[in-house]
Amino acid sequence: MLFEALQQQDTTALAVCDGQHRLTRQMLLTEVAALAAQLQQLGIARLGLHVDNSLEWLLFDLAAMQARVVCVPLPTFFTPQQLAYVAEHCGLDAVVSSSAMSIPNFTVEATTLVGLLLQCRTVTNAVALPPQTGKVTFTSGSTGTPKGVCLSWPQQLQQAKVLAQAVGLTHTKHLCVLPLSTLLENIAGVYAPLLAGGSVEVCPLAALGFSGSRLAQPQQFLQKLSLSKPDTLILIPQLLQLLVGAVMQGWQPPALRYIAVGGSRVAPALLLQARKLGLPVYEGYGLSECTSVVSLNTPTHDQLGTAGKVLPHAKVTEVNGELVVSGNLMLGYVGDPASWHQSQFATGDVGTVDAEGFVRISGRSKNLLISSYGRNISPEWVESELLALPALAEAIVFGDAKPYCTALLSLRDPRLTDEQVSAMLAQVNQRLPDYAQIKRWQRLPAPLNQQAQLLTDNGKPKRAAVAQHYAGLIDSLYPAADISV
Repeated sequence: MLFEALQQQDTTALAVCDGQHRLTRQMLLTEVAALAAQLQQLGIARLGLHVDNSLEWLLFDLAAMQARVVCVPLPTFFTPQQLAYVAEHCGLDAVVSSSAMSIPNFTVEATTLVGLLLQCRTVTNAVALPPQTGKVTFTSGSTGTPKGVCLSWPQQLQQAKVLAQAVGLTHTKHLCVLPLSTLLENIAGVYAPLLAGGSVEVCPLAALGFSGSRLAQPQQFLQKLSLSKPDTLILIPQLLQLLVGAVMQGWQPPALRYIAVGGSRVAPALLLQARKLGLPVYEGYGLSECTSVVSLNTPTHDQLGTAGKVLPHAKVTEVNGELVVSGNLMLGYVGDPASWHQSQFATGDVGTVDAEGFVRISGRSKNLLISSYGRNISPEWVESELLALPALAEAIVFGDAKPYCTALLSLRDPRLTDEQVSAMLAQVNQRLPDYAQIKRWQRLPAPLNQQAQLLTDNGKPKRAAVAQHYAGLIDSLYPAADISV
């Protein structure tokens, strides 16, 4: 579908670039065909892609698609232990990288393809994959051994086609700011723009100001946006918060046409503020197991405060408060035949679907707090309201089996006084019911984004680990006199 679409479009038009090199559609097709032939000649069946955002990443991904090789994107911030786990878990027989990697049983001698090193090994007992698997994407769970989600090439392209049609924009320039190993950026940030006649710009994550999985240089990120002048972006809430704060301080954003935001719940107040500042932000919702996006707000179907309208190829229902999805689901998990070819997927997300098909997400069922008064509280809901405050960089809410909610906070400006912070929290509390309001809070001694052991691979807090690490600090927020009430 993708290659046929590129051939039918203006083949002299720009397809991909990295700020220095530019490939037209015809050049891209030629490069991909040559690389696909090389992969087939080498007899590669399962390819690990351990490469930073770059033209080379795109070439290998598309070449794997054309050669019908199973592609396994490997985040560059994965630890050696995680890389070794994925290599064994997926039965990889080759890994491509920008430098030699130390993975058990892979050869040190490597073939060079498009300037990158290809290390191979002989696999005697291949791990079972569902038939038609084209890509294995790894969810960033709370452990070091996340599950491998298997998807076919056709269903990825079908997802991209539906997204392109839903957004309704053509001939756009998209800048990839999330790792291409992230399924959402891969499908919605590469395949969808190309299908819609647009172009894609990629650059190393360090050039965007990232260090590992966290944004270390916000100013560099803003400078890249100003230089690139993209039409579309895909952001996580933290990056949206950065853009809002920058515009409020006088930064002039490029003339963006569409910004998709997802990854976790976004406070309506932050979205409204972004739109008032001229940022065309639209919230969506999805999971890797559902081939990324399930619902999305668009210029034609938009309800602020929701995660958007269910896409035409999907169906979402509520079962005891949990969202269940059917339509274009994953083929299954690596090495888990019991999960293969399921007709429904229970998301683990608490939410509702209204009569018009708009989805509202409250949070994760496993993270649900139940207060000592029997109130069910989603911490993500409260945290999203807190993080609508530009002054807050991080917020973790607690209150399970307690009479009220508390929070550990990381401030962007440590010079803010406790009184100033409390005054801002009072404003947030006005938007929350009394049982979900923050009654006490403490500053985090160190930002979570500087403590890798407390975060998942995609930067979300490991709640149990945070609670254990800061148990004393959290206990101090619940004096004995309050607990006895």
